[in-house]
Amino acid sequence: MIGTPDTLIGQPADSRREGSKDVLLDVLSQVRLSGAVFLLGEYRAPWALDSPEAEDMAKLLATGSKRLILFHIVQEGCFRISARGIQVEGQEGDLIVLPHGDRHLMGNPALSDATPASELVPPPPWQSLPVVRIDGGGETTRLVCGYLTCDQLLFNVFLQRLPPVFCVRPRAGAATEWMQACFTYALGESVNAGQGNRLLMARLPELLFIEALRLYSEQISPDTGWLAAVGDPVLGRALGLIHAEPTKKWNNEELARCAATSRSVLDERFRKLLGQSPMRYLTEWRMQMAADLLRDRKMKLLAIAERCGYGSEEAFSRAFHRCLGVSPAQWRETALSA
Repeated sequence: MIGTPDTLIGQPADSRREGSKDVLLDVLSQVRLSGAVFLLGEYRAPWALDSPEAEDMAKLLATGSKRLILFHIVQEGCFRISARGIQVEGQEGDLIVLPHGDRHLMGNPALSDATPASELVPPPPWQSLPVVRIDGGGETTRLVCGYLTCDQLLFNVFLQRLPPVFCVRPRAGAATEWMQACFTYALGESVNAGQGNRLLMARLPELLFIEALRLYSEQISPDTGWLAAVGDPVLGRALGLIHAEPTKKWNNEELARCAATSRSVLDERFRKLLGQSPMRYLTEWRMQMAADLLRDRKMKLLAIAERCGYGSEEAFSRAFHRCLGVSPAQWRETALSA
C-alpha cells in the first residue's frame, strides 16, 4: 500500500496566512477581554523592576480577576525582560506581551537588585495615571504598561502554550503605522487622565493584543502549540474546517479526507502540536462556544445544543458534564453570578 505523505496538496503561503488569520479571529471572538492602560514608566539606567505574579498584580490593580494578560509598549529606549527563564529584549516601537501574567523582571542593563513594583505603584483608585520612576542617571527608557483580564478559558489549548513572554516588532507598513497610532493615542489619553473616548481606551488593549498575536504568528515558526498548528499545512486545513463548520458531524475519517491527508497523519499532527486528538479539540471548541452562549440567560439549552452541534439537549448536557464536571445549568448560574 502506498503511504500517505505528511503533506499532500500544498497551499500558497498567502492562502495559509489568510486561513490562519480567520481561525485566530474566530477563537478570539469567543475570548471575553477587557483591559486598561494602568502605568507609565520612566526609567534611567541602571534600573531593574520586579513585577509580581498575576494574582498579586490583580490585587495591586484591584481588577477583580486572577487571569491577567500584561503588556508593555516601548516608547523610548531599550530594556531586557525575563519571565520563567525566557528573556527577550525590547526597543522603541516594540510591544512586549506576557500572556499568562507571570512574575517578571525587567531592567537595563542588568536584572539584578530589582525593586518590587509594589513599592513604587501607589494603590488604586488613582485620580490620574501613576508614573513610576527609577532614576539611575543614565540612558532613558519609557514604557506604557497595560493589562487585559479574560474569562477562565474552557478552550485552554489557545493561550496555554503561548510562551511566558514574547516581543512583537512590527515591520514597516500599515501594521506598524496602526500600532504606533495606538501607542500615541494611549499615551496621550493616559497623560490626560483618560478624559477622552473611554470606550476606545477600554478596547484598545484588546485590539493591541489581537494584532500582537497575529503578528507574532507571522514572525515566528513555533515547534508546538496552537500557533504552530494553525500555520501547519495539514493542521491549518483541518482547523479551518472545524472552525468553519463546528456543528458538522465530524469524525476522524471525514476530517482527514477533507483536509487532504490520512487519518493517521492527522491524528499524529494533532497529538504532536496540540497534545490532543482531533475530536478532543472539536469537543473543547464546542464547549467554549457553549460557554459563551450560556451567558445569555434567555437562550434555551436546546437552542445552545443545536448551535454547538448536538442533536439533543441530553447529548449536549452529557458532553458538557464530561468536559467540565458540572451541568450547563450549573455553569450558567455560576458564570452569571460571578
